[in-house]
Amino acid sequence: MGVIADTVLACGGEVIGVIPEALVQKESAHRSLTQLVVVHSMHERKAQMAELSDAFIALSGGLGTLDELFEILTWAQLGFHQKPCGLLNINGYYDHLIAFLDHAVAEGFIKPSHRAALLISDSPSALLTQILQHQVAAPPIAKDLL
Repeated sequence: MGVIADTVLACGGEVIGVIPEALVQKESAHRSLTQLVVVHSMHERKAQMAELSDAFIALSGGLGTLDELFEILTWAQLGFHQKPCGLLNINGYYDHLIAFLDHAVAEGFIKPSHRAALLISDSPSALLTQILQHQVAAPPIAKDLL
């Protein structure tokens, strides 16, 4: 995340970071961001990031990335937001995850419309195009529950 933040800043962009207090010292928070929001918990972090974001893109990552990806997709499924969610599948990193999601649809555990809500590309520019063209399928049903 630091490399991406530094690149965005170097290109004149703005970067807002959200980090729980407990991780500020452990992970040495990036102090050169446009804004650094320190919150009390990971739950508060996710809610704050969701509020600040216009869209969500998961890059290659581990358990934390998967946790955040699936939580934001679940929130979309429940109607808490209508923001596009994308998966950048560089070098096939997420091929097995995509196959699993398709399997879950085939088995009836995920609705096809919910699976289709995850925009996927191996190209950053193509994924951004998908996000910019994103159309909301249905209005949110529970926005006030977030």
